[in-house]
Amino acid sequence: MRIIAGKYKGRKIKTSHGRGYRPATGRVRESLFSMLEARGIFWPEVAVLDVFAGSGSLGLEALSRGARKVVFWEKNARAANSIRANLKLFDIPETRAKVFCTDVFKILDRDAESSFDLVFIDPPYGKDMLVPALQGLIAHGWINEQALIVAEVEKRLELDHLFREDLMLLKDKLFGQTRIYIWEKKDA
Repeated sequence: MRIIAGKYKGRKIKTSHGRGYRPATGRVRESLFSMLEARGIFWPEVAVLDVFAGSGSLGLEALSRGARKVVFWEKNARAANSIRANLKLFDIPETRAKVFCTDVFKILDRDAESSFDLVFIDPPYGKDMLVPALQGLIAHGWINEQALIVAEVEKRLELDHLFREDLMLLKDKLFGQTRIYIWEKKDA
């Protein structure tokens, strides 16, 4: 897997392997980042949260494109260490990127220390973690007003009817067995 665009374009991403591990394909990442940029994302001003980060490919792609800051949350120690290794390999300072190896729901049980302009959330398929994670992110102030939230989920998961009070659905797109949702956080 390689970075698609930006400062680290073409650089290989080290990844972990294991059951349920499915990094976003290059095609999905390329389409997703085109959709985000078409919606006016200006990377140097964006603070990104990569929830259930896995390989960290989405957060690393955002850093390559100039994101101000990316925070990765990943429970699996091997995957978190792979993200750290990539950050070190790309010489990305801790002022721009941090990796937290912890259970996402333990973090979401408390109020946010900072909030984010763009949230990537890619929970394990078939575990019903997306809805409770989004509820925690919204309830505890992790998402800025008018922030974009991107969820990568299994094809069969239809969520267009959820979160209408807090989030406005902007995009629901299928890529084979993967579904991408993009929401915008509504003003309070």
